[in-house]
Amino acid sequence: MERREFTASLVAGGCAGMCVDLTLFPLDTVKTRLQSQQGFYKAGGFRGIYAGVPSAAVGSFPNAAAFFVTYETAKSLLGVSTAPYIVPVTHMVAASLGEIVACLIRVPTEVVKQRTQACPSSSSYRQLVNTLREEGFRGLYRGYRSTVLREIPFSLVQFPLWEYLKSLWSWRQGHALYSWQSAVCGAFAGGVAAFVTTPLDVAKTRIMLAKAGTRTASGNVPVVLYEVWKSRGLRGLFAGSVPRMTSISMGGFIFLGAYEKVRSLLL
Repeated sequence: MERREFTASLVAGGCAGMCVDLTLFPLDTVKTRLQSQQGFYKAGGFRGIYAGVPSAAVGSFPNAAAFFVTYETAKSLLGVSTAPYIVPVTHMVAASLGEIVACLIRVPTEVVKQRTQACPSSSSYRQLVNTLREEGFRGLYRGYRSTVLREIPFSLVQFPLWEYLKSLWSWRQGHALYSWQSAVCGAFAGGVAAFVTTPLDVAKTRIMLAKAGTRTASGNVPVVLYEVWKSRGLRGLFAGSVPRMTSISMGGFIFLGAYEKVRSLLL
């Protein structure tokens, strides 16, 4: 990938991340509280809906920038194949690598953000200090595996579907898509991926919010999913699916649309 393309992916990805994270933060707070062990109202209900927003603001630009730089670099290294069955695999591999790298930045900010969302009387700074004091630096990476296990299946669905919908729409109209059309494809792909991966998101939220030293805090995703299934059934596994799908569909529209628009302006 050329230096100009690298810079465009970096800036466009970062701007897109900031736009979506800050715009849709209230929906993310509602989703987190619906998934928390203590329940929606005990976790704060609709109070302090912007609790944790400083953590999201700090992490969104570098997180999204890291994803798209890795994604575009991996796609260019893997090459463009004309075989229709190879193209989705290329997108899947590139997206998976992008998520692994991005999660190194995303997880610490997510831990602080979600703990603040579930305890609105606190602040992002206080949650950061408490986490470092009680669990050390490793505490900021609690839930890394569960986050990666959520994000990779999500990306395996979202990005190949997004790229496929773009190519299909482009072929039908006979020219490259406008940024708003790419955004519509991103909204649909994001909504589908969000619903499919909601149980993994529930497990990730439970692990991040669990008290240090408990069985849930150990980060064993199958065990957490089984416990949720046993206590709350299918409804528990898909807790927060509506705000998650709404948020990610809207987010896909803003995120992928903004990315395409900014990147095209820079190239």
